[in-house]
Amino acid sequence: MTATVSVVIPVYNEEAGLESLFARLYPALDQLGRPYELIFIDDGSSDRSAAVLREQFERRPDATRVIVLTRNAGQHMAILAGFAHSRGDYVITLDADLQNPPEEIAKLIAAMDQGADYVGTVRARRHDVYWRKVASRMMNRVRERTTQIRITDQGCMLRGYHRSIVEAINRCVEVSTFVPALGYTFARHPVEIEVAHAERTAGQSKYSIYRLIRLNFDLMTGFSVAPLQFFTMAGMALALVSFFFVVVLAVRRLVIGSEVQGVFTLFGIAFFLIGVLLIGLGVVGEYVGRIYEQVRQRPRYTIAAMLEEGESQRVERRTLPEVRRGLHPELDHTEMLRAERARGPAEK
Repeated sequence: MTATVSVVIPVYNEEAGLESLFARLYPALDQLGRPYELIFIDDGSSDRSAAVLREQFERRPDATRVIVLTRNAGQHMAILAGFAHSRGDYVITLDADLQNPPEEIAKLIAAMDQGADYVGTVRARRHDVYWRKVASRMMNRVRERTTQIRITDQGCMLRGYHRSIVEAINRCVEVSTFVPALGYTFARHPVEIEVAHAERTAGQSKYSIYRLIRLNFDLMTGFSVAPLQFFTMAGMALALVSFFFVVVLAVRRLVIGSEVQGVFTLFGIAFFLIGVLLIGLGVVGEYVGRIYEQVRQRPRYTIAAMLEEGESQRVERRTLPEVRRGLHPELDHTEMLRAERARGPAEK
C-alpha cells in the first residue's frame, strides 16, 4: 500500500515568495504519484501571506489546507500545529523560502520507503552568509556535547517524520521545544541525507543572532541538564582551588607577615568568580523560566481560522466542557489533552 504524504510548511511574512513556492511545490509532489496534502500554517504574518494562502486554497482545495494562527507563536509551534492536523503516513516539514528546493522531497520519501522513521538532512554547499555558517557549526558542537542529540545540520528544516514519530510528538505538551531534536529522540531508525540548498529567492531570514542563541538555549535546557551539571562541577573545582589558595595565603601571612601586594590579583580572581556565579545563575534562571512557562498551562498556539476542502469557516473559542464533548477539534492539542485528563472514568 502506497504511503500518503503530508507536507507541513510554516509561513511568516513570506508574501513575496509564496507564488514561486506554489509553482514548484505542487508539480514536485504531483510527480511522486501518491496521495498528498499540503498544510500551510500562517504564523501571525503581518503582510498578505494569509490572503495569498487563501487564494491558493481556492485554486487547489483538493490538496491544500491552511491554518491561520491568531498570533506569532514561533516556527516550531507552527510546525506542531501542522503535525496535530496532519493525516499522512509520512510528514515532511519544509520552509517557505525555497532555500530547500521542493524537488528534494522525493529523496526523503525514498529514505522513508526504505525503513527510516526519521530523516534528517544536511545542506550541501550552503548559500548563507559566513557568520551564519560559523555560528551554526559552533552551536551544533555545543548542542551535541550537552544533549547527545546528533543532528549534523540543525538549521535545515527539510525533514521527514513517520506517522509513529508524529503521534509521539503530538503527545508531548512542553511549551518550548525543538521539533527535529524531539523527533530524533523518538526515532528507532534515524538517517541523514544530503540535500541541495539555494539562496533565498525573496524576503529575508527571520532568524537573527539573538533568535539563534535563544533557539539553542531551548535545545540545551529542553533536552539536557548538562549545563546545570557543568556549573555544579565547576563550582566544586573552584571551591577546591579557592581552599588551597586560602591555605597558601594563610601560610604566607604567618611566615612573611601582612602585606598589601597582590591585592589587584585578588580583585581579578574575585571578579572572575562573580562572573561565573552570574552565568550559573542565568542558566538556573533558564530552567526556572521553562518551568514557569510550563506550569501556567497556557495553549502553545491558538487557531484563528482553518481552511480545508468542504470547510471554510472561522474557528471560535469554546469552553473546556465543549472541548470535552469533542465539539472543537481545531484547538491546540495540548488543551485537548488537558481536557481528556480532566475527564472522570464515568465520562470515558
